[in-house]
Amino acid sequence: MKEECQARIACLQERLQQAELDGAFILYPIDIYYYSATRQNAALWVPTQGDPMLMVRKSLARAEQESGLDQLRPFPRSKDFASLFDGNKKIGMTFDVLPVDQYNFYQKMLPQAEFVDISMINRELRSVKSDWELERMRHGGVQLSRAFATIADLLKPGMREIDLAAEFESVLRKIGGEGLVRMRAFNQEMFMGLVVSGRSGSKGGFFDGAVTGQGMSNAVPFGASTKTIEPGQPVLIDYAGVFDGYIVDMTRMFVCGELDAQLQNAFDVSCRIQDCVAAELKPGAICSELFERSLKMAEEAGLDGCYMGPPGEQARFVGHGVGLELDEFPVLAQGFDMPLIAGQTIAIEPKFVFPKQGPIGIENTYVVTQQGGEKISVLSDALISV
Repeated sequence: MKEECQARIACLQERLQQAELDGAFILYPIDIYYYSATRQNAALWVPTQGDPMLMVRKSLARAEQESGLDQLRPFPRSKDFASLFDGNKKIGMTFDVLPVDQYNFYQKMLPQAEFVDISMINRELRSVKSDWELERMRHGGVQLSRAFATIADLLKPGMREIDLAAEFESVLRKIGGEGLVRMRAFNQEMFMGLVVSGRSGSKGGFFDGAVTGQGMSNAVPFGASTKTIEPGQPVLIDYAGVFDGYIVDMTRMFVCGELDAQLQNAFDVSCRIQDCVAAELKPGAICSELFERSLKMAEEAGLDGCYMGPPGEQARFVGHGVGLELDEFPVLAQGFDMPLIAGQTIAIEPKFVFPKQGPIGIENTYVVTQQGGEKISVLSDALISV
């Protein structure tokens, strides 16, 4: 981790130099973990030149055990704070996740400083995974696939969505799944994943994805409900496996009995879209063009009206970056015109939502390589009938 932290800090400092900044002041916990290897209540100062400094409120003892950085200290008293930044006038901060009260607090503490948004710099750096990170994500893909392979034995006609979710989540936790699915976007949240069946899976909601689910209450309108899983209904199971902090995202389809021919056709189309997009996950491919290609395939199949969500509430993407957070860069989305870079990790999830019949689709996590997407959620894509 010390070598990882040094490499990450060096990349950040290079981008700070290019932006003509004096340094970066990082407050968001998972960004602090990324650069320091410890997730504590702390603030991280990264000067454009020289060694970074981690200022820890709690727990300094644990940070000293875990961190890959050399300079750690207790968070300074207010009267001593400004002296640590003497001569540094132009400071980068991640405005995408910085609360206004925190911005105002540090502006008061450093009245001579100009704060500049480095959200894009940070997200672009984090989107490209090192060999160390890819090793952990490949491990996560194997573990999540192990958990998904048990579902055929867990699923029984007549059981409730929430009961199947509880059984599956127990399996996932017992093999080391950490459960905390971090999301960067404001107003987005989720609990591990979702189990939905039939019309409950067609329920629209706040979640920025194709499928939301009924959930257990209006306060938590996401995921499994108390609805009974009935024969012939599509059962969509979409979970994020979190191992060593890194997320692998995966969806598989199940049915008790036989699936309606229209739904089976939609499933087949989703698999073709996935495979087509995955084959093009090469450096230089333009994200928005991959989404448009997926949309064209849905249109040619006559299914564009329910592609990536129920009619009127459709998501405008087919893939999203994953890593320490579920919603990392890049996004295979309308208007996201950036080229792919080798080492980025992307969940591809073409799905269709039929209001009366339910959702159906597929999802796997891939690594961008010169040869196309490397699938790391290794379980077969086949729809399982029980």
